[in-house]
Amino acid sequence: MSGWTADRIPDQHGKVVVVTGANSGLGLVTATELARRGAHVVLAVRNLTAGEEAAHRIPGDTEVRELDLASLASVRAFAAKLTADHPSVDVLVNNAGLVHLGPRRTTADGFELHVGTNMLGPYALTGLLLDALTAGSGGRVVSLSSITHKNAHLDFGDLMSEHGYRASSAYGRSKLATTLFGLELDRRLRAAGLPVVSALAHPGLTRTNLTPRAWEHRGRFGRLIAAGAFWPPSRWSRGRCRSCVPRPTRRCGAGSSSAPPGSGRPAAR
Repeated sequence: MSGWTADRIPDQHGKVVVVTGANSGLGLVTATELARRGAHVVLAVRNLTAGEEAAHRIPGDTEVRELDLASLASVRAFAAKLTADHPSVDVLVNNAGLVHLGPRRTTADGFELHVGTNMLGPYALTGLLLDALTAGSGGRVVSLSSITHKNAHLDFGDLMSEHGYRASSAYGRSKLATTLFGLELDRRLRAAGLPVVSALAHPGLTRTNLTPRAWEHRGRFGRLIAAGAFWPPSRWSRGRCRSCVPRPTRRCGAGSSSAPPGSGRPAAR
């Protein structure tokens, strides 16, 4: 990624891009850079008011649609309405996610909150949009990974963390599942000969609205980290936006032993 900046994003006119969680942080920067290059960007957000405010700040062609990844009914409704209006989608950026450091909580469907929101919601959304992604000449699914996946493991006897719940472990488990999903999706897309790439991207240590919730509970030290120890989202957008546009000589996903940051190779958040 050395020397690469968002200014090198090629022209995106005629492309439809969906970015989840696009009203703030990494999602907002990703949506802004792609819209700036001409893409029609769909801001998929839980809070429509926040989404509209974000859209007004983006210089380009955007629309705002409601999506709550913690509700499969919301995911189905979003996908149905989107594909009715946009039969072909070029890029899906699975950006939205959460870190909840309090007691164990569940989604509207009864799944542990991290796994349900960070993995199962995006998994369902990707599946529901797959026909639209394959309708064009070369779709792309970009999923957000995390360095926490390296120390996580999937306990198939307790995937929903019902026993001995720890928030940090649940988050890491959700990101390990996301990483495995991104790699396996790419393998299956290639095996089926479909013109869609699955890529994994990472921001490193990035300061977004997730950061205070993840660190400030640790007292003064945590507040200092949250305030200044991370890159701003605009700096990290280089890697994410690079994952959203095709590169002619390299396929992302499992088997890409020389894949750059922002590719299908497992990466960090």
